[in-house]
Amino acid sequence: MISAGHAIVRSLEQHGIDRVYTVPGESFLDVLDGLHDSSIQTVVCRHEGGAAYMAEAEGKLTDLPGVAMVTRGPGAANAHVGLHTAWQDSTAMVLFVGLIPFEHREKEAFQEFDPKAWFQTGAKRVMVLDHAERASEVVAEALFSARSGRPGPVVVGLPEDIIQQQVSPELHPQIPIATGGMTVSDWKELKGALLEAEKPLFVFGGNDWSRQAAEDFTGWLEAHELPAAAEWRCEGTVPFSSPSYIGPLGYGRPKHSGRILDEADLMVFVGTVPGDVITGGFTARQDWDKRNFLVTIDPGLRGRSGPVTHQIVAKPDVFVRDLLRIDLPVKDSWSSWRERLRAKQVEFSTPPEPAASGKAGMDAVMGHLIPRLPEDCMVTFGAGEHTNWAHRYFPTHGYARMISARNGSMGYSVPSAVAASLRHPERLVVSIAGDGEFLMNGQELATAAQYGANPLIIVADNREYGTIRTHQERDYPGRISGTQLKNPDFAGLARAYGGHGACVEENGELGPALDEALEAVRGGSFAVIHVVVSQRQKAY
Repeated sequence: MISAGHAIVRSLEQHGIDRVYTVPGESFLDVLDGLHDSSIQTVVCRHEGGAAYMAEAEGKLTDLPGVAMVTRGPGAANAHVGLHTAWQDSTAMVLFVGLIPFEHREKEAFQEFDPKAWFQTGAKRVMVLDHAERASEVVAEALFSARSGRPGPVVVGLPEDIIQQQVSPELHPQIPIATGGMTVSDWKELKGALLEAEKPLFVFGGNDWSRQAAEDFTGWLEAHELPAAAEWRCEGTVPFSSPSYIGPLGYGRPKHSGRILDEADLMVFVGTVPGDVITGGFTARQDWDKRNFLVTIDPGLRGRSGPVTHQIVAKPDVFVRDLLRIDLPVKDSWSSWRERLRAKQVEFSTPPEPAASGKAGMDAVMGHLIPRLPEDCMVTFGAGEHTNWAHRYFPTHGYARMISARNGSMGYSVPSAVAASLRHPERLVVSIAGDGEFLMNGQELATAAQYGANPLIIVADNREYGTIRTHQERDYPGRISGTQLKNPDFAGLARAYGGHGACVEENGELGPALDEALEAVRGGSFAVIHVVVSQRQKAY
């Protein structure tokens, strides 16, 4: 016999989970004890929000759910931000929450809360382990629910006394995931629509791809000289350098891309749907005379707006498998359409020559950074105007090379960079952070130091919450309120946490600062470059 807490750990191992992110609590001590002798790496974080963000990023980086473990009450409340990110970003994630003992319920016990009341509307499923013998089954169900259909977060409550009870060591088998696929009629409908179209456009998105499917999809698009755009913050599935890649759709999009939505006579959305951000607040492509094919495993089409010509119920991998069997003659109109869109994207995404002097600016940062990047580099960021430079210029050459929060969540940049660096220690991970955003979870650099993560963090310090000020200037001109910041020495903070830190105020200092930071990263340390920039800089 083993304890239910140990059965939970063994079940996670059986499902291939090799890392969990946690802030420990007395409510799930038996699970922590099970992790002691486990093959699973336990990453101890500094804040439950950071742990949840890391688990959410892990769900984007792998084909398994990311896993976080936190304690009851305040711990669960702090982790809620990661759940919202996973819900809106459709990321497979499981959050285990320690709970008060079963016998103490409904007595306003210390840190008591109702997990179903808190999380039911923002998670795919909320389960509470009330019967110890079901511990392994609940783990299997949670991991299945997080991955099945449209991926998302699942919450599992673990009463402190239940997980200490003895159960059989027999583990529940893994539950297979249905992936869908094109039916014969789907295949014929799509082929016919493509043959009729003069200006077709594919849009890719979501976190449910494999690298092989992304490569096959890119090859098929290039062979047929067809264009593809990225859902907001999903760049890389079709590489930055591909002649078929024509840029991102969403906030901060190139001006020409807004017109593309209504100009295309056929749009095929793969792994995503035309939602709020893509359609500019449900305004573009709302005419039901437009032809839209939606490829998603979610039969409910949650988040969709505008017309639906045909839905194909499939995950991206199996859709691409079936798409490869569609061989079409390349139309001259396809080639000219793609070339026109691609030319605009190349012009838009080519970084400017960095200024050799003057006050430091983000254009110069990107101009110095891009030539120094290896092809397999990755980028992470959260929310704020500083992200626009990453959207515009950062070269993403593969699936899951851009890890960001599509729910616009601040504080995501550093935790996601730590998770990405742990998952891919052989790659350079760059995070573009704002000053306000960095201060929300920058303490996770201590986690990076403890576990050997070595991302390069570039902090754009404009001493304000810039996005909100932009809205204020538009709606309340000349009345700036509640957006200005007084910041610490971010380079000094980096050194205090055990990494490399440098502060840059002039463009001429950027090249040497980047070289020194990259040398530190290659040596196994994380690095922070604190770039002091002027207010009101714009990437577009």
